[in-house]
This record gives sequence, structure tokens and C-alpha cells, in this order.
Amino acid sequence: MSSTTTPPAPAAAADDPNKPVTGYPTTGNYPPPPQTSYQQNYHQTGYPAQTSNYPPPPPGTGYPYSAPPPPYYNPNPYPHPHQTYDPQRATFLRRVIIAGISVFLIIGAITFILWLVIRPHLPDFRVDSASVANFNVTNSQLTANWEIGFFVRNPNKKMTIFYDRIEGSIFYKDESLTETSLVPFFQEKKNETTISTRFTAMGTYVGERTAKEMVGDKNNGGGVRFNVRMLAWVRFRSGAWRTRRHLMRVFCEDVRIGFSNTTSSTGSLSGSSKVCEVDL
Repeated sequence: MSSTTTPPAPAAAADDPNKPVTGYPTTGNYPPPPQTSYQQNYHQTGYPAQTSNYPPPPPGTGYPYSAPPPPYYNPNPYPHPHQTYDPQRATFLRRVIIAGISVFLIIGAITFILWLVIRPHLPDFRVDSASVANFNVTNSQLTANWEIGFFVRNPNKKMTIFYDRIEGSIFYKDESLTETSLVPFFQEKKNETTISTRFTAMGTYVGERTAKEMVGDKNNGGGVRFNVRMLAWVRFRSGAWRTRRHLMRVFCEDVRIGFSNTTSSTGSLSGSSKVCEVDL
């Protein structure tokens, strides 16, 4: 019985120096290695896959984590000193305020009651006489001397009126011609007084238009119409009760001075007395 044996490969083939060395195992019919998710995602999107070790978000939420709290903002970096509440001080302040309001209300009520009981009335003013002398208008300048007589009546039964300061003035329309101060006086209850005052204009500039209008009024025979106005600082007193100073205004409009002819320089009040309007 003969046996056949395979001779061993020649050693020369394994030790052949001309054989190329590749450093890689010879290719065989091995199965390809399994691809990881990284490689799969890379081949699909062209970008490496992003791995995360965080747990998946709960269902029904778009963002898996709650929003971070807003940063703390302190508008005043310097802390306030600790203030203690003093109830006694607060009570004292409340009492002072209440007392002040009460005193104010009591004084106002007393004043109002006295005002109703006494019922002060404004005085009555009337122009009873008026005259002018040396009346001359030349080159827009006026020269004249007026003398005005006032009748003043105090209608109050329980109050005295003190006229501490009086300023009077004469106007032609709205143009001021002259002014003066009257002598202060006072009136007892139901008193009637007549006062007279003088006004002087020496070369007072009145403007061309005003000068022409005054000369025209005089030459037309209708007389020149002046307005007399007064400002008086007055006080009312009834026994121990008295008021503070009040500014009283007196308007005596359309006081007409008539002249006998166009060349006359003197004139007097035309018509009846003029009742004045009094405002406080």
C-alpha cells in the first residue's frame, strides 16, 4: 500500500527577497465590518454625528430643559440702612396734621359766618363835578389842568372802610394823560364823603393821532370825553374783626368836558353826574 505525501513548500519561496512587502494581510473573502451610527450618519449627511449623553426629553415638550433663571439685577448696589418703624412718631405726626387742618377749617368757618352776618358791601363812587383849564394841544403835546369832584358813600351798616392808598389817573380812550395820588381817608358806617383832586399835564406827549382826535372832538362841539380811573387799597373793619388789604378798582367812564367854543381853553362837565363802576 503506497501513501502519497505532499512535499513541503520550498523555503526559497518564503525567503524570496524580491517579494514585495505590503504590511497588510492578504485579501481574502472576509465579511465587511459592521458600520457604526457615526459612520452611517456621516455617509448620509456629510457631517459627523452628534452624540449626547443626556437623557431624552419628556414627551410633549419642545425643549428638554427648563429655561435658566433671569440674571439678578439690583438697581441700587448700595444697601439701605435698616430703618425701624417708630409708632409713637407716626402717631405724633398724624395728630399734628389733623390739628393743623382742624384749625384751618375752624378759622375759615368763623370768617365765612362773620362775612354772612356782617355782609360787607363795596362803596359807591360818582363823579359830581369836573372841569379843565389851560387846555391846549400843540405838536402832539398836551397841557391841561383837571379838577374832579367825587361823591363816595359807604353803604355798610356794620363796617368802617379805610382807604389807605389811592392812585388816580385820566385817560383819553386808552391813552394815559396824567396821574396823581389822592389823600387817604376813612368812612364810618353809612357815611357819605365828597373828595376833590387835581390832575396836571404839562407838555405830555400824546402822539399825533390822539392829538388830532382830541382837537377834533373839541372843535365839533361835542366835548372831549375822558375816562377817570382809580386804584385804592382798602380795609374793612367791624369791631375787633378786620380784613386784610384789598385792591379796589374804580372806573368812571365817558366823563365829557364841554367847551363854549373852539378857541376856549376851559371847560366843565356836560350832562349829569357819572356813576362809577367799583370792582374788588
